[in-house]
Amino acid sequence: MSYPIVDTGQDQFYNDTRQITIPGESSPWYGQDAHYPGNQPSFRDNGDGTVTDRVTGLMWQQTPRLEQKYTFTEATGAVDTFSLAGYSDWRLPTIKELYSLIDFRGHTMAKIPFIDTSYFAFAYGDESAGERFIDAQYWSATQYVGLTMGGDATVFGVNFADGRIKGYPRDRGPQGSANTQFVRYVRGNSEYGQNRFVDNGDGTISDLATGLMWTKDDSQEGLNWEDALTYAEDLTAAGHDDWRLPNAKELQSLLDYTRAPDATEPSAVGPAIDPIFNISNIGTEQDPEYPFYWTGTTHLDGPEPTYAAYCSFGRATGWMEMPPNSGQRQLLNVHGAGAQRSDPKDGDPGDYPYGHGPQGDVIRIFNHVRAVRTIEFTTGAQSFPEYSGLSLEQNYPNPFNPFTSIAFSVPMQMHVRLDVHDSIGRHVATLVDWTVDAGRYITQWDASVVPAGQYYYTLNAGEYSETKSAQLIK
Repeated sequence: MSYPIVDTGQDQFYNDTRQITIPGESSPWYGQDAHYPGNQPSFRDNGDGTVTDRVTGLMWQQTPRLEQKYTFTEATGAVDTFSLAGYSDWRLPTIKELYSLIDFRGHTMAKIPFIDTSYFAFAYGDESAGERFIDAQYWSATQYVGLTMGGDATVFGVNFADGRIKGYPRDRGPQGSANTQFVRYVRGNSEYGQNRFVDNGDGTISDLATGLMWTKDDSQEGLNWEDALTYAEDLTAAGHDDWRLPNAKELQSLLDYTRAPDATEPSAVGPAIDPIFNISNIGTEQDPEYPFYWTGTTHLDGPEPTYAAYCSFGRATGWMEMPPNSGQRQLLNVHGAGAQRSDPKDGDPGDYPYGHGPQGDVIRIFNHVRAVRTIEFTTGAQSFPEYSGLSLEQNYPNPFNPFTSIAFSVPMQMHVRLDVHDSIGRHVATLVDWTVDAGRYITQWDASVVPAGQYYYTLNAGEYSETKSAQLIK
């Protein structure tokens, strides 16, 4: 898969007020994030100032300049001359690349960062310079296609101090000063974050890039967090009964940052999701608005675990005091469609007439659900029968270290074999050697035990044979 989702890391269980022991199946609170461990975070310190994510294939700058923050223009300009560990192809990460690093074992008030500090250098905001300790925001390369705060050009970023995505004014910071953030550059796997949706024609959508299947429709009603967990667990759709509430990183993979309800270009106007999906309109036909969607991930922000993360596919609004200190509140698109915030797991939205937090985040509590399931793997390869034809695809990522995925398609039931050889023809690995039905398959090669270099993989199926090359870097 070109877009494997890294697990959130959350390994504890919570109700709507406290940490609890693991709930049993069919019990209240069953189906939350920690019940479904996915691709566990796995990093390698390369010893040269870089860290490789073994799941995504991305290589990261280990220690950004924590004594200096950059404007967005400076961040995008500096990468052109940035060199580290002998590489010069660094880039500012997209919001999906940057969010792959978030770790929901973090806790805002306990000052546990939402990033693995055993691999990545991190600093909180400089309170001696007038910053808040949570001012640990990082720029992404993803600019919002609309405007926030009533007219600001906006760029999405991740705050690793409080575990959120929001849109930050690109040019104007506090008190009108230039807005500056931290920067961490990335390289490798340029396909990361690119979805490959297929409508299965049965009310489900498969994402061939992530290996996840989604319901085409949402719940069409708002639910509190406990009921959202139950809704997904009890769902049967398209012959499957293993649906669940997605974790925060799974749900964020669905966000389409090229779309927004308030996009400045008419062709980009709409909810921040691919139009292949259906989405509820909680506004009016003349003034549509779109739901927040629950995740199974508890957001450890306050003293108790009473909030869970959601993603906003419509405007992420807040009641801002405008002008400041005037006592007058104005509802604005504060964070942008595509933000990840959090809501109380239960309660009455009426108790929050002007939202919550310094920017008056609108509190809905009764949020919608889009259920997800993991597409089954068959003997190590993933099948998507809607594809046909006999072909071998280029591995991705490429170059890679040490994992890469190889896809192939067959038009009918047949025996296939996929072998890897080194540059002088020595056999290195057999990845596939079985009979498969018609379809498209993806298998992964773990090259951690072989040296860097050029390798060749060959697909043999009947009289068909095709070879492609792959570059392993270490």
